[in-house]
Amino acid sequence: MAHTTQYGLAAGVGCIVLGLTMPLRAETPLENNPKRILDEAWQIINTHYVDPKFNRVNWQQVRQELLAREYSTPAQAYAALRAEISKLGDPYTRFLDPQEFQTLVNQTSGEFSGIGVRLKLDEESEERRILIADVVDDSPAAQAGIRPGDELISIAGRSTKGMSLAEASKLIRGPVGTVLRLEVRRAQETIPLQLTRAWIATKVVDYALKREQGRAIGLIRLQGFNAHAAEQMRQAIQALQRQGAQAYILDLRGNPGGLLRASIEITRMWLDHGRIVSTVGRQGEREVFHANGTAVVREPLVILVDHQSASASEILAGALQDHKRAVVVGTPTFGKALVQSVHRLSDGSGLAVTIAHYYTPSGRDISRKGISPNITVDMTRAQREALAQRAADTSISRDPAYARAVELLTRTTAGTPPRPTQSRSPAGRSPS
Repeated sequence: MAHTTQYGLAAGVGCIVLGLTMPLRAETPLENNPKRILDEAWQIINTHYVDPKFNRVNWQQVRQELLAREYSTPAQAYAALRAEISKLGDPYTRFLDPQEFQTLVNQTSGEFSGIGVRLKLDEESEERRILIADVVDDSPAAQAGIRPGDELISIAGRSTKGMSLAEASKLIRGPVGTVLRLEVRRAQETIPLQLTRAWIATKVVDYALKREQGRAIGLIRLQGFNAHAAEQMRQAIQALQRQGAQAYILDLRGNPGGLLRASIEITRMWLDHGRIVSTVGRQGEREVFHANGTAVVREPLVILVDHQSASASEILAGALQDHKRAVVVGTPTFGKALVQSVHRLSDGSGLAVTIAHYYTPSGRDISRKGISPNITVDMTRAQREALAQRAADTSISRDPAYARAVELLTRTTAGTPPRPTQSRSPAGRSPS
């Protein structure tokens, strides 16, 4: 059985639809071998792919050729399938082996099995020690007393000396309910710990109240659109409202997208009425999503974007820009205006298939063009790298896009969104 799920794709390609399907069966029974997976994948593409001409590829012949070959391993079948899919000329329609598919599931479901820590390397030490960068609230790590800044010195009895972050993360994760032994060093003390792994919700929203030029500005960073993004966004907005936020900056820089449903839910928090996005499928069928009068924020808003803001990020930014609900500041976005469905195949592998195009409320097709900001603010490579390493250290001096947003918001009155004409900021002009 194959299931279509609401998972998004990483690397700027993550706008997904809803649904649950089973693949069409082959005309003749196939043995329980790699050919079964090839036929499942072929039939899903044959039924759902957005281009009924398949980029001038004879898709019926592709099936015959795939099933006529012999495969001694699943890897050989996977390679053959990838080669045929590449002929469609669509980088977003792709095959995922079982490990890749599970990684995708973890990313976009917003949950993983672990203890609730984020790791980083201590770049200032020659040993490149592994440090605890962040601890998820109410997680096993938080309950055990682990703190940001603690050095992780052993995992399950293995020293972390010379270990990569990927290796350390892999050792930390494991089945829910299993026990993990760690040692951390704090100051000069080594602390042995025993934790029980649990389901951890991935944190994709960070927020802070900034006091800028006498104005209380709520800064919200949204890093992805997973299954918990809308809930976390609502909590961030409510917290900032309690703190007295008079205006908002929504930072979508580096956000590759995720779930279509999450982008719609979050847009509705900022937009009370009007169209959010429309999708057009293989046979010209159209689906339109609207705001529904449930907005929780009406204060002025500036959205920060860059070339890595993609897919669901572009739906959110495009809708609020078209309705003049927000001013968009930064550089043009990625330019992905396609929707994928993601299917689980019977051996645990998966298939992402482009099934529709989407358009902003005004009917813009942003494919390969992206969302053009109202105000362009370029940043040097050094500025981008500094912000990536110190995301919490946003300041006017370090971040020219943030500085421009503050300038706009401190000139507006409560409840009135800033509405500049298209212009170019002199801040951070140097290209990279």
